[in-house]
Amino acid sequence: MVWGRYLLTAGLQCCRCRVTCHVKRHYSFLPDDVKSLRTVINPDIAKIRNIGIMAHIDAGKTTTTERMLFYSGYTRALGDVDDGDTVTDFMAQERERGITIQSAAVTFDWKNHRINLIDTPGHVDFTLEVERALRVLDGAVAVIDASAGVEAQTLTVWRQAEKHHVPCVCFLNKMDKPTANLSLSIETIRQKLKANPIILQIPVGSGRSFTGVVDLLTNQKLIWKLSSLSDDGRLFESKPLKQSDDSDLLQEVSEARAALIEQVADLDDEFAEMLLTDFSDNFDMVPPPKLQEAVRRITLSRRGVPVLCGSSLRNKGVQPLLDAITAYLPAPNERQHDVVQWYKDDLCALAFKVLHDKQRGPLVFLRIYSGALKAQTAIHNINRNSTERMSRLLVPFADQHVEVPSMSAGNIALAVGLKQTVTGDTIVSSKASAAAAARCAQDSGTVKKNGEHVNVVLSGVEVPDPVFFCTIEPPTMSKQDDLENALKCLQREDPSLKVRVDPDSGQTVLCGMGELHIEIIHDRIRREYGIETHLGPLQVAYRETILRDASATDMLDRTLGEKRHVVTVALSVRPVEPSSPGLEFTEELRAQLSQEMMAAVENGVLSSYLQGPVLGYPLQGVSTSIQSVNMEPGTSPAMVSACVSRCMLKALRLAGGQVLEPVMSLDVTVGEEYLGSVLGDLAQRRGTVREIQSRHDDKVLLAAVPLAEMMGYSTNLRTLTSGNATFSLELDTYEAMNPQDQNALLKRMAGLL
Repeated sequence: MVWGRYLLTAGLQCCRCRVTCHVKRHYSFLPDDVKSLRTVINPDIAKIRNIGIMAHIDAGKTTTTERMLFYSGYTRALGDVDDGDTVTDFMAQERERGITIQSAAVTFDWKNHRINLIDTPGHVDFTLEVERALRVLDGAVAVIDASAGVEAQTLTVWRQAEKHHVPCVCFLNKMDKPTANLSLSIETIRQKLKANPIILQIPVGSGRSFTGVVDLLTNQKLIWKLSSLSDDGRLFESKPLKQSDDSDLLQEVSEARAALIEQVADLDDEFAEMLLTDFSDNFDMVPPPKLQEAVRRITLSRRGVPVLCGSSLRNKGVQPLLDAITAYLPAPNERQHDVVQWYKDDLCALAFKVLHDKQRGPLVFLRIYSGALKAQTAIHNINRNSTERMSRLLVPFADQHVEVPSMSAGNIALAVGLKQTVTGDTIVSSKASAAAAARCAQDSGTVKKNGEHVNVVLSGVEVPDPVFFCTIEPPTMSKQDDLENALKCLQREDPSLKVRVDPDSGQTVLCGMGELHIEIIHDRIRREYGIETHLGPLQVAYRETILRDASATDMLDRTLGEKRHVVTVALSVRPVEPSSPGLEFTEELRAQLSQEMMAAVENGVLSSYLQGPVLGYPLQGVSTSIQSVNMEPGTSPAMVSACVSRCMLKALRLAGGQVLEPVMSLDVTVGEEYLGSVLGDLAQRRGTVREIQSRHDDKVLLAAVPLAEMMGYSTNLRTLTSGNATFSLELDTYEAMNPQDQNALLKRMAGLL
């Protein structure tokens, strides 16, 4: 039964034609026997691979994903990013810009393995999409441009993978470029990523003469003899190396395989013992399966990273990459999750993404860690302490999906009907199941209870703080409710988008990760919700701190009704490192105050940290010490909090305020002829050059620049370099402004400039 026919039976439409489709590339094959669909959807857990494709922008993630889908039989023709017909980049904004904006999940089979693949963005503004994908994935493929090596955003996503202990495979893409360099790329992996690259393939030819690779494990030469640029690369020639082959290639392969065996022996004791026992005389006789098993153990333990090479755009080297995914990356049951053990065979799943569909409502992406998920059943959300009914269960296929009756552990599913669930929520079968797991965790003696069911909640996704602010207004007040609903839906989809109402002006403020992030949100509101909104100027998220120690005392005496509230507070503040703010109580005070009053004092201090003494921005790098709290009987906790807040304001003003501005780490790749213009522009933006590196014919400029000076930088850089430069920007740190810049900021905020 073909995909188009199944769409008709499922009541769905083709993701490209929007009608039932029987032509061209828009379908793949499902089993002829519909009854076997369930066994295909729920394969053996050992045959499942949950992987993500991650890389710097324009390294070739989406193109690599497209080739995987084609060679697996999921699509019938090769999609192209430039043509705007790829499967995973289905948003209008993605196709217009040629970039990935939101991660897309797709499921396909490769050699009796089920691969659940997520294509992630490369732009720093959408780093949360990468973060929440890696949180639920078991392995990842890091795509690296072989002509550039490890770039800025590659390093960022690699750190995210390390944080979640995700084993990785590296794919050196674009080996067909004239400047592609295997040695350079390997060295950048070793130096920048601090990883042990395990080279499994040697390229045959270089630049435009790149025709294939030699597999060092088997000594097989894989050659793609493409007759034209339209050749799809499905067929390739695989043959063993012969003595008649190029002598330089034979020498290179021999040295590389010897280095591979030596490296694997250093990293894996079991392989080293086998090598010395059975093959001490001739390492060339090591069986490829034994070497492959050792590489797999090293990859799973994250002691090394297998490296393969190819050219996705030229349809070379993708099939061996798919083989490497199934051979080296872990199955779901090979990854340990501490919380899951308490559920045993009961359902435990994590919601890691929400999408809003006009017909179906919110679609919740779930990673199932244990048990089974069934349609038309009730589930319990531990984080929200609520029970919801799931109406339908879907298998993700980019922007179109297949409905199934159930999903087993290890899979990624889409749930329809969960109206309260958001990113980071833990889903179980019932409240009783969560309670039983909590009891099991406590009885084990390894986990202490700290709040109801907290021991049995899967850790969610860490959402970064926004760095760009701007106001947003509807065209008329009659559209205000529609705008609020649109923003509510978009916030649920994208936790890095924050929306707040300014208490002074009453304006709605959008808080995002960058100019592009805000621009995409604005465009989605217009296209998807039909609201022509107006964006105000972008604002920067400043912080504040204090300059010196200060102490203050304050007394509050209020009579409300017949009740008199009297409290006196003495405290001191002092500047500390931003990473170590705190609140200190004397031992005498801890013994004197009740838990309720302690919480009231803490609440008063923390609320004061939200508004600094200079411009009202949040405080950081401030530690508070409470000296004394004296109150008359009957004084309410709210009055204690109010007195503490007022006393804090006094102390902060006495300590002197200092504005901190966000400083961004900027990487610019530019031709040498434009370097002077770019440096001059950075000097005008108060930028500090850290290093200038050479990369082939280009220069890589590493600098630190205040975010306030980076408005419209992408447009300006294109103008200066005639479009021949690329840059990436991410938050580095917060630094104190000099007095001159701070005074200019104060005047501008006051409307005097």
